[in-house]
Amino acid sequence: MPTTPATQPPTALTAVRHGQSTANAAFAHAHATGALTVPITERDADLPLTDLGRAQAADLGARLADDPPQLVYCSPYRRARDTLEIALACLSEHGATAPARIRVDERLRDRETGSWEMLTEAALRDKFPEEIARREHVGRYYFRPPSGENLPDVQLRVRSVLAEALAEAAGTHLLIVAHDAVVLMLRMILDPLDEPGLLRLLDQHGAVGNATVNRWDLDPAADPPRLRLTRANDAAHLAPDRRTA
Repeated sequence: MPTTPATQPPTALTAVRHGQSTANAAFAHAHATGALTVPITERDADLPLTDLGRAQAADLGARLADDPPQLVYCSPYRRARDTLEIALACLSEHGATAPARIRVDERLRDRETGSWEMLTEAALRDKFPEEIARREHVGRYYFRPPSGENLPDVQLRVRSVLAEALAEAAGTHLLIVAHDAVVLMLRMILDPLDEPGLLRLLDQHGAVGNATVNRWDLDPAADPPRLRLTRANDAAHLAPDRRTA
């Protein structure tokens, strides 16, 4: 039976993590120094980009200008929305057509860390040794911080929004701007990966880099046609000194 426009996959799906946020920079410094605290007062949802993060977002826009998306789904968190705004402005500066449709969707928010929010690894080990031991026993995939989410929780909401986004993006290029955990769960769903596969990915490549490109292109030869990963954690558009984790 011929594929109808309503059931066609997107021609491509590009997923990006936001540019570097103030918390990303602060936690990288804390990890390097063993600091117990970070100088962050905002809620997770309100964290802004650093100057580096804004430059990364502009680089992302220049890259997207080569193949602009027609539909965008974005996390409501400020760092993601600011990344998208800067990228789209830069895309327009390069003469590319801006996407006709932009959706801000709560289901694309970052993983919730509950009572662990804004606590450094050193502070967690000092204050919550029993929970750290439980994390090591349960593993990174299934461990849920107190009052927070584990990665399967994130995956459930990503599956929900993805079903709607793929249908709406039929026959077009879909862009998703979100967070490390969201991009990783897209990898699990679309590639697909199981828990051991995800853990191997994390061990080999670490976190999804700020403003990197993860892209799936339509393979029309597949039966049925499906999206296949063609770029992963791709930072080719970023200068070497702008590549961060």
